[in-house]
Amino acid sequence: MESTHAHTGDPNTRHSVVRSTRRRLAAFAAFTTAVAVAIVLTGCGPQIASDSSAPVNKNLLQAPTAASPKGTITIWDRSGDLFNVFDATIKKFNEKYPNIKVDHQAIDIDAKLQNTLTTGTDVPDGVFLDDSLVAGYSQSLWNLSSVLKPYLGKVAKQKVGVNTIKGGIYGVPFDLDPGLLFYNNTVLKKDGIDPTTIKTYDDLLAAARKVKAADPSSGPIHLENVPFLAQLWLEMFASQQGTSMADASGKLRLDSPAYKQILTWLNTVQKENLGTRADYLGPTDINTLDSGKQVFVPWAIWWDFAPQQLLKKTTGDWRAMPLPTWTAGGAQSGAMGGSSFVIPKDAKNPGLAWLFYKFLMYDKNGYTAVYGPNSVYPKGLNTSIPSYEPAADAKKPLFGTVDALGGQDLWTTAITAGNQIPAGTPTPKWWASAVTYLGSNIEKMLDGTMTPDQVIQQSSQEIQTNLIDRQ
Repeated sequence: MESTHAHTGDPNTRHSVVRSTRRRLAAFAAFTTAVAVAIVLTGCGPQIASDSSAPVNKNLLQAPTAASPKGTITIWDRSGDLFNVFDATIKKFNEKYPNIKVDHQAIDIDAKLQNTLTTGTDVPDGVFLDDSLVAGYSQSLWNLSSVLKPYLGKVAKQKVGVNTIKGGIYGVPFDLDPGLLFYNNTVLKKDGIDPTTIKTYDDLLAAARKVKAADPSSGPIHLENVPFLAQLWLEMFASQQGTSMADASGKLRLDSPAYKQILTWLNTVQKENLGTRADYLGPTDINTLDSGKQVFVPWAIWWDFAPQQLLKKTTGDWRAMPLPTWTAGGAQSGAMGGSSFVIPKDAKNPGLAWLFYKFLMYDKNGYTAVYGPNSVYPKGLNTSIPSYEPAADAKKPLFGTVDALGGQDLWTTAITAGNQIPAGTPTPKWWASAVTYLGSNIEKMLDGTMTPDQVIQQSSQEIQTNLIDRQ
């Protein structure tokens, strides 16, 4: 979900990266909660329905057949660095499609999209949308199964999964956001820890204990203090094990060995004082990262903007590796966030919008323009990787080495991790509202007032009763 990325390539947004991250998270949570309330109370909104109850959307988009298609398309993206990245690709797109004019607009999508689709007024032809919102909007979007068919075999299964609702595919997959283990290499060297020996999460605990022994004032492993991000983080660990809060039909599956294992591990970190509990990249988080007190951050690839933009004393000390495994031979990464491009049913030129997105994601000139060196990211966009296999070639990096990671070849590391992410399922429309229960209960566990079993049982009951049963 792009709303959590807080990309910082745009000079106009670097100074407010943390503030904008929190604002986007709050807007997303408020938006999805408001949508759920509107449906329950009034039946209004853009026919946002649960995965299991919604009728199949049979509006299959077909690609234009004209030899030289022409027209104007309105494309909505969020303001900031990605808007500028996509904007810079339009010139390349027009070299291939000179008769298609792109009206590229910076929009507060979370605030505006729902009302726009409801009224049918000034509906854009294409929209940048968080993966977690695609399922909820699917009844107002074109089913892209036909146009995507030639590419699906080479798109990351996790991205196909989150965009698939009852057999239809409603988003053109954009980024893949693999989880990685970021670590302070300087501290590990000082404490005699070889990062290559961290194979499992038990190994990570052992390494953290060694760091703690060397510096009792440290809290080596990051622990999230914001309920929304705690829940999103939990889903990264769950994705790594091939599961998620709900299955493809929207049925809750939180009560499982996988979630118990993850929560027990997090609880161990807090009980043994092996963690730093802090708001994501808030003052405490940054200070402990920069002082060498916080050493391990298992997080999505987009954490890499922290050493690039926010950390001053330890920039250059950090490295990234695939996540440890939960079991021997298990997957070394899970997905955390992500975005796609959607095309509203009421768009004036949906076929032309498809040509634009096809160019960006599946044309070499397009995806190179997105991820390669540009005026926004001189060495290339490195806060995610492409979800399309030909673009995500480990031997043909689209972005360069990362100086803030000691000149590391992050491309190869991230591609290796991304290739291991298990297939995903669509995010249910109640996901953000579940933060009130699951996200908050995770924080209570980290406070020491709930056990992992209590988090699972109470959250499952609350989500089922207050969210799922009321749909």
